[in-house]
Amino acid sequence: MKTSNALVLILVLLYINASTEWPTHTVCKEDNLEIYYKSCDPQQDFSLSIDKCSDVATHTFDIRASTTLRHSIKELYVKLNLIINGKTVLTYSETLCGPGHSKLIFCGMKKGERLHYEGPVTLGIKEIPQGDYTISARLTNEDHVTVACADFTVKNYLDY
Repeated sequence: MKTSNALVLILVLLYINASTEWPTHTVCKEDNLEIYYKSCDPQQDFSLSIDKCSDVATHTFDIRASTTLRHSIKELYVKLNLIINGKTVLTYSETLCGPGHSKLIFCGMKKGERLHYEGPVTLGIKEIPQGDYTISARLTNEDHVTVACADFTVKNYLDY
């Protein structure tokens, strides 16, 4: 009996170590709008949820996001890529935290602290583009180390 338990434990540990991808998480799934994400950081996943999927079509909606920081955030940069049919068609980058640029409440957080945000997010666009596409988002700190990374798959068939 002990041998079979040990064998099962070894197989589970081998499976965990062999698994290099995080699962795909569903953020939103309604008739005409689906949003999924997968962490592209091989060492860490994070949680993200939207209160009401239908609110995504508006300018502002409420989210909950949480992770434990593996790296401190003295400076924080975001880079977004819009990918259609495997090709990057638009790139956007911005400084979110830095000297004189602290736009977020978690600027200055230290490694090991729990980053948790619950509240409104404003997209800054009038409508979400229709179709199927991927948005790749990467947050890096002052040392160019990935703080968080995700690929979002959007399937939008809403009529505006």
